[in-house]
Amino acid sequence: MMKIETDVLIVGAGPSGSMAARTLARNGVDVTIIDKTSEIGTPKRCAEGITTSTLSKVGIELDERWIARNITGIEITSTDGSSIVFDESNSNLPDNGYVLERKVFDKHLTAQAINSGARVYLRTMAVDAKRVDDHVLVTCESFFGVDEIEAKIVIAADGPKSSIARLLGLNTRVDVNNIASCIQYEMVGVSAPNMNNVYIYIGSVVPGGYIWIFPKGDDIANVGLGILKSHTDKTAKYYLDNFVATNEFLKDSEIVEVNVGGDPVGGLVKDRFGDNVLVVGDAAGFVNPLTGDGIYSALKSGYYAGGVANKSILDGDYSSSYLRKYYDLTQEDIGNDYDKYNRVKEFLLTLDDDSLNSIVSNLSDVSFEDVTVSSLIKVIIKSSPKSLLKLGKLF
Repeated sequence: MMKIETDVLIVGAGPSGSMAARTLARNGVDVTIIDKTSEIGTPKRCAEGITTSTLSKVGIELDERWIARNITGIEITSTDGSSIVFDESNSNLPDNGYVLERKVFDKHLTAQAINSGARVYLRTMAVDAKRVDDHVLVTCESFFGVDEIEAKIVIAADGPKSSIARLLGLNTRVDVNNIASCIQYEMVGVSAPNMNNVYIYIGSVVPGGYIWIFPKGDDIANVGLGILKSHTDKTAKYYLDNFVATNEFLKDSEIVEVNVGGDPVGGLVKDRFGDNVLVVGDAAGFVNPLTGDGIYSALKSGYYAGGVANKSILDGDYSSSYLRKYYDLTQEDIGNDYDKYNRVKEFLLTLDDDSLNSIVSNLSDVSFEDVTVSSLIKVIIKSSPKSLLKLGKLF
């Protein structure tokens, strides 16, 4: 029987967990990461897009080893075939975009935590947890023989429906109506006219969601979608297969990887801290309700959790009242905006194809550097004046 004692145990080695571990280890905190998978970064769970500003805000230096493609523009297409393109020819792009190799990026981030002193155990799963005095005792099933881990703080980074958070008494459940069903194919033989552009498709082609093409090479791209089951009785695979079969860019393409999963798009869960525990990343709903992007807020949540946990260890106070600082930081920086984005998303879900076509058409009056949720609201109101009653008080 192997028992480990550590200051902070992080359950899950994704971006949020590894960011928290890196932050803690660089401050000299004894930190241990466990992950149930055999390989960090697999399976990938997203379209792999990221921006320079996201990296700089959490102190990650750009490394070409995990950049698959530079992105220089975005094209949005509605159901009637009308589209709007934002690229260097018509916009002063405010940020550089990239498509990652998540399998490399995630390992890179975990390696930085290890190089700073963190320990990592793969194929190790937390199956039970209880508080003993002012610590947490976690029971594990482990390929490496780790049976128990005693920690002062546990950071739950184990994805939607976090089991470790529930074991420690937190309610992180997300309403099924706020879980997007996602599927993505990595495809070879893609022939989009500009393989440095991201392509987005909206409308009845994918009810309750959108379709994306994120290029990763000269003829390689992530092609996927997310849908809300409350808006259709068909599967995500049904819509993706229909799109692949009819899209001109994909007529000669072949699938080389399939990824499926659920994406929580209802905003942050309130129960993301408690005695001895913080919840980060997808486990706490750190996914943009409007776009489905989760890397940015996952990294930020891990950064904030690592900072608060570090101070908690220094002060010897692991109570809920102390750890609430994490809630306050994430609510102010992310949660309040996500509440607004969620309301915008709910409104957009009520629109028919004609209304969405009008919104795309009116986006041509907005320069890319000015595309914000506020400007999107103005476009929506212009396209559908009645929306003013529902959206006018958002900002």
